[in-house]
Amino acid sequence: MAPAGAKRNILQRLDAGEIVIGDGGFVFALEKRGYVKAGPWTPEAAAEHPEAVRQLHREFLRAGSNVMQTFTFYASDDKLENRGNAQRFTGAQINEAACDLAREVANEGDAMVAGGVSQTPSYLSCKSEDEVKGIFKKQLDVFVKKNVDFLIAEYFEHVEEAEWAVQVLKTSGKPVCASLCIGPDGDLNGVSPGDCAVRLVKAGANVVGINCHFDPMTCVKTVKMMKAGVERAGLKAHYMVQPLAYHTPDCNCQGFIDLPEFPFALEPRILTRWDMHKYAREAFSVGIRFIGGCCGFEPYHIRAVAEELATERGYLPAASEKHGNWGAGLEMHTKPWVRARARRDYWENLKPASGRPTCPSMSTPDSWGVTKGHADLMQHKEATSQDELKPLFEKSKASH
Repeated sequence: MAPAGAKRNILQRLDAGEIVIGDGGFVFALEKRGYVKAGPWTPEAAAEHPEAVRQLHREFLRAGSNVMQTFTFYASDDKLENRGNAQRFTGAQINEAACDLAREVANEGDAMVAGGVSQTPSYLSCKSEDEVKGIFKKQLDVFVKKNVDFLIAEYFEHVEEAEWAVQVLKTSGKPVCASLCIGPDGDLNGVSPGDCAVRLVKAGANVVGINCHFDPMTCVKTVKMMKAGVERAGLKAHYMVQPLAYHTPDCNCQGFIDLPEFPFALEPRILTRWDMHKYAREAFSVGIRFIGGCCGFEPYHIRAVAEELATERGYLPAASEKHGNWGAGLEMHTKPWVRARARRDYWENLKPASGRPTCPSMSTPDSWGVTKGHADLMQHKEATSQDELKPLFEKSKASH
């Protein structure tokens, strides 16, 4: 278990060279459990089904997470009301409930609470800087009221919008992390990872990095590019990475949302716990100290990260009580050929089969190439009409 004592904030931990382990992908995990609707991906479950959100927080805490991130992804008012997404709760009610749940579980262990904001439909629809910042400010007001420990601006495809978010969050006086959902090619306007990072640091971010859209090794590679850019500019920052738990070697600059399997057929791509060991080691080796996960990450993935870095952290997570090191628990199996797998070299060198003999190993991304300002990305409160959907269906059929 973690050492006892007063909790320190994220910058105190990172300044001391400690590893901070994040949590996983609440939106995808709760969608699979029946508490989030795919499409809007909004977090009303924090108010509708608090027991489900609380339990997932507890599982990540037990797996080794030091951060209980509020379940506030896409919890801005404009996203909650987008395209006919009817709500029984206000944005403020959802954000407040999420903060309370995260704090309740964080207090059960050595964890901090992070309030999070993400990209907005308003930015994609070319609303003004003041309008977009006003949306972030409404969420920030709740985070300040609930006294979260630090703030994360995450899941931004355009560095400009992320800068606006950081500038708003920075007014709180709390530590600010900024995480883009981009790959090595940069943001959707072609701004390189290095230049993105410099802009975020200059905007006031203490920690910069990558989350979502790409697999762990691609995300680590992109954070390395960010780190190089910050160092070339003579600036200082800490670094974070919270990738997908899916293999994405065939993705383009838009990431996994362009894959034909997104979002309902991604399971064949999921990383094993042993893949997570490699990810954790690679992230640590390049100087990243805030290491977590995003979509597809389940508690057992985070446990693998914590187990790989147990020597550096000085302890194992509580969930390792039920997990033998490198499969050691299989020594107790009734079948001798399974007992023979109770060794590190077996799992480290295994090449898992998919069991799908007629399926390809990679896909062709959709690559529609639309981004901010395109007519198809203009958002509205009304439900998507059949007249809007018909040309999209036709375009999709033609591309496949």
